[in-house]
Amino acid sequence: MTGAFTGLRVIDTTHVLAGPYASYQMALLGAEVIKIEAPKEPDQARFNGTDRDLVRAAMGTAFLAQGAGKKALALDLKFEAGRDAVLRLAETADVFVENYRPGAFKGLGLGYEDLAAVNPRLIYCSVSAFGATGPRRRQTGYDNVIQAFSGIMDMTGHGDDRPLKCGAPVVDYATGLTAAFAISAALFQRERTGKGQSIEVSMLDVAMTLMTAPATDFLWTGKHPKAKGNSYAFATLGMYQAADGPLMIAASNLRQQRRLWIGLGREDLVKTDNLARIDDYKTENAVLASIIETMPAAYWEDFFNERRVPASRIRRLEEALGDPQARARAQFLKLADPSGRLEGLRVPSVAFRMSQSETGVSLPPQPVGAQTSEILRSIGLGDDEIEALCLAGLALQASEPKVAGTVGQ
Repeated sequence: MTGAFTGLRVIDTTHVLAGPYASYQMALLGAEVIKIEAPKEPDQARFNGTDRDLVRAAMGTAFLAQGAGKKALALDLKFEAGRDAVLRLAETADVFVENYRPGAFKGLGLGYEDLAAVNPRLIYCSVSAFGATGPRRRQTGYDNVIQAFSGIMDMTGHGDDRPLKCGAPVVDYATGLTAAFAISAALFQRERTGKGQSIEVSMLDVAMTLMTAPATDFLWTGKHPKAKGNSYAFATLGMYQAADGPLMIAASNLRQQRRLWIGLGREDLVKTDNLARIDDYKTENAVLASIIETMPAAYWEDFFNERRVPASRIRRLEEALGDPQARARAQFLKLADPSGRLEGLRVPSVAFRMSQSETGVSLPPQPVGAQTSEILRSIGLGDDEIEALCLAGLALQASEPKVAGTVGQ
């Protein structure tokens, strides 16, 4: 089998997280991804992570997490020679992704119209914080800013006027997945029309989509969603303290709440409609709390799951990654690296399985400019031209590590 995107070339000029995560999804499905960075100002994610040795080497784990499967081209796009090289590269590409302030690439002569002129089949994806239209189009922002702006933080927390951001950068990852989905849709449409197109993805739009249920309710009722911590409208949904730690229960529908109460010997609390469950919240909550606190969380996790009532202890990441279910799903790829520096690095794969398509990557995350010469030669530049670019500081050629295989799904 081959990957679903094998044979496609993606030019990735993005940085930090949302954009790189989008192109990483393409790489996992077999696309050739070429990551372009400024020689003197590479992706700032390279300098983030808890391993300081890797940070000093511009290979921080924040970069490694979505850097595998990408060739590295170091090129300064502020100068004509760099822009000319990108235009020549775009002639050979299927997808171009950028995530700078709206209009920035157009100002460089690398906007959609410029690249479409040399390659009408090109799919051009722009990712920004607030979108390319509207009064805030020129504002910049990151995941935490968009969480604050969108209302996500306001409804996250315990209702004590201390809003919380989500622990994981969910807006960044959701934006990356949205961009990858949009690119996939555009590629599918190109198969029928033969034409490329531009795509515009806004982190704010994605965040508001993540707020689908609360936003729809507010637009209908005018009632603002409130931060409720780990509680829900139904008492049988929520977190309870067991004898040794917290437990999350999710007896959501009427069948599940019936099984829960019968299992606990409290058939008198079974309800036949959801409004009655809401009205009796206080009683049900008090009863559940008094029962759950009598036994360890692991006991209740087994107890409820045996009765087909979803429940889980609150796990730390280490335990979640080590669980037999997580190992069986093989969600993380183990990379091989001839240099030895990243040997055994584990990074996430796509979150789905395809019966007729491979997923995975064949290249560990690369140093800045590792394939600069290789890529520039492929578009017709001679060694003297490449050397001149490097001497002028407009390009950077790092050592080129050998390609290594990985364990895929």
